Amino acid sequence: MSFKATKKKVLDCLKGGLIQHEDREDIDVKNLLEIGQVTTVDVSNIIGRSSGNEYSHSPHHLDSSIDVHIIKTRHSGKNWYVKWYFVDPDTVFISVHN
Repeated sequence: MSFKATKKKVLDCLKGGLIQHEDREDIDVKNLLEIGQVTTVDVSNIIGRSSGNEYSHSPHHLDSSIDVHIIKTRHSGKNWYVKWYFVDPDTVFISVHN
């Protein structure tokens, strides 16, 4: 999937509330979306303003058939790291932090 298609899909999921969060340790610092320190609108703005240069993807460490998408970008004076994958129809966020 191209960066443009990936970006559109994640933004559509955020807008539609089709999101989940992967269980993980250190949730209070690794997924600020899940704990409510940032909103879906905040994450949409971070992802929406990112470019293809700030994007990468790799197989999920537990299931190589799942493509994990990563954006490392600077937004509103902070460096952001956003990591997710798709389980249709939802986006599953692994990390949203700065």
